[in-house]
Amino acid sequence: MTPITPEQLALDIDRFLAFKRALGYDYARGEQRLRSFQHYVTAQVSGAPSVGLEALVNGWLSRIAGRQPITVCLELGVLRQLCRYRQRADPHSFVPGRDCGPPSGRSHFLPYIFSPEEVRAIVLAANDYHGRLIAPTTLRTLLLIVYCTGLRLGEAVRLQLRDVTLEPGVFTVRKSKGKTRLVPFRHDLALVLADYLTAQTARLSMDATAPFLVCTSGDALSLHAASAAIRQVLRTLGLKPPRGRRGPRPYDLRHAFAVHRLTAWCHEGVDLHARLPWLSAYMGHDNVRGTEVYLHATAELMGLASTRFQARFQVAGRQP
Repeated sequence: MTPITPEQLALDIDRFLAFKRALGYDYARGEQRLRSFQHYVTAQVSGAPSVGLEALVNGWLSRIAGRQPITVCLELGVLRQLCRYRQRADPHSFVPGRDCGPPSGRSHFLPYIFSPEEVRAIVLAANDYHGRLIAPTTLRTLLLIVYCTGLRLGEAVRLQLRDVTLEPGVFTVRKSKGKTRLVPFRHDLALVLADYLTAQTARLSMDATAPFLVCTSGDALSLHAASAAIRQVLRTLGLKPPRGRRGPRPYDLRHAFAVHRLTAWCHEGVDLHARLPWLSAYMGHDNVRGTEVYLHATAELMGLASTRFQARFQVAGRQP
């Protein structure tokens, strides 16, 4: 492996950050982690002409005892991106493997995939919601935005009036995960959003940067309040226990969106391998690997996959 000097590492970090920002990423948190690594390397080598990165990476990741595994894995992820960038110019440079991080840093949580019937029940229950902070119309609109477009709950509550274009139907999701993207939506959702705007005229500001989803007071809807309201609806329907964290989460609506979209494509008989990059870009992921965590095998999907495999096998069997 090619050794590196602290000066060369600092230059490579500067170039890597410029590269990421040229792609539209803010990358502020990533820069903080990389600068921390840079300072660690400078302090460790203290006058050495050059040093191999492998020992330094392992030392930096383990520099603080007792940290949460997910924190270490996030730091490792940023380092892997930097090292892969360096490897383009130097094929012999060190790239840490995923096994450098603690295996427990990978989540094994299984999300709850709502059925279409359960989604309908959740939306209907929102009409009867009587919370102090959120009007039923606002909660229903929020649920439909999240389920119909797969937006993260935080992305939905941060929408501003200028970010919602009804004709054509497009959300502008600003600086989420370090980048801005456009999320088109169908005409039926646009009608729901138009009804919401009419119902909330007295509470909404005329400022284009004002929040789109507001509380009964007219203030911006917070992520905490939105999550609490959705959890209350889930408890009312019996989908979630009366107390505790067990059961479906508000975020599972995003998982349901991805699975239902995949299921619909299976019914249409389209090439899933060709469409998955579309879904990945729509959900705001860098690549399909980021979307994989949302694609879960339901009984319906397994049945459709089996049917498609059987049909393909029978066609192949008839060929000479």
